[in-house]
Amino acid sequence: MVGYSITSPVRALNYLELESQLERSGIGTATKHQRKSLARTDVDVVTSPWRGGTPVHGVASRAVGRDFFADFDVAHCNVIGPGSVTVARHAKREGIPLVLHAHVTSEDFAESFRGSTLAARPLRRYLRWFYSQADMVLCPSQYTKSVLEAYPIDAPIRPISNGVDAESLEGFESLREEYRDRYDLSGMVAFTMGNVFERKGLTTFCRLAQQTNFDFAWFGPYDTGPQASSTVKRWVQNPPENVTFTGWIDDKRGAFAAGDVLCFPAKDENQGIAVLEAMACGKAVVLRDIPVFREFYTHGEDCLLCETEAEFQRALELLDRNPELREKLGENARKTAEEHSLERLGDKLTKTYRELA
Repeated sequence: MVGYSITSPVRALNYLELESQLERSGIGTATKHQRKSLARTDVDVVTSPWRGGTPVHGVASRAVGRDFFADFDVAHCNVIGPGSVTVARHAKREGIPLVLHAHVTSEDFAESFRGSTLAARPLRRYLRWFYSQADMVLCPSQYTKSVLEAYPIDAPIRPISNGVDAESLEGFESLREEYRDRYDLSGMVAFTMGNVFERKGLTTFCRLAQQTNFDFAWFGPYDTGPQASSTVKRWVQNPPENVTFTGWIDDKRGAFAAGDVLCFPAKDENQGIAVLEAMACGKAVVLRDIPVFREFYTHGEDCLLCETEAEFQRALELLDRNPELREKLGENARKTAEEHSLERLGDKLTKTYRELA
């Protein structure tokens, strides 16, 4: 497209397919961060690709001789489903720059839902085709970029942090007593946030609880129906005595208020928004030693990185014995989180949109 100077406003579609269903997911949170960061810029954001806001309204619009699609200069899709495929085809047909955000890889899809590991291989072939349509693929980390390059993806790939909304966490401290009482938590509480998946380190989390005397709390939704894996069902339905699965909580600040050390033994992550949120709250974090965490964090400075269950156990026991170290790691972690501010995210998204438009 032509006609834009460096100061001309850009009208960008920021589309989250299945938005209501994904509201509680990491993809939903990442999309909220994008939109909030862009609200601070001069980018004009539309969130639905359909004229009138829904496909039904789009069809009605076409019936009276108007366009099915809304007007936008750049199309940015955050999911990989049929609605996003439709938007991608429209963008390519009309010469509209297309940004596809790679929140999903076959690697991080495995060990999530029942059957997800078996589906990961065919999903990789689909993702290679889908992401290769983009004029620019955005992803949360250099690690994810390397994963996509190995597929390979036939499109430029640019890492951009998902960011952290520190503003949304303000006042979390005031909720400590309420949430610790609600879930009967005491002492140094090891906690984690997010959907209960084996990929997130569920078995390690529960085994650590069995080997220690700390209270462990997992704040986040879980499924025990047909979609749930057998591993999730086993641990959630028969947890160790010192593990609490809270299910969904309406105010995420309660998790960071009640917990003292984020224990996050995830096996694969594209970034891990919960880690950044814990850091923004000044919490010490204990993470699995995987490439994406080594990319962003430094062992002994703003986190502790562990490979084995024994190392996780020693790290938690050390932080319990040494509150000064816990405080030091938390303060350094807070500074690290500041590097992932929404202001920086907005600047990088705006730059990407302007380059393409």
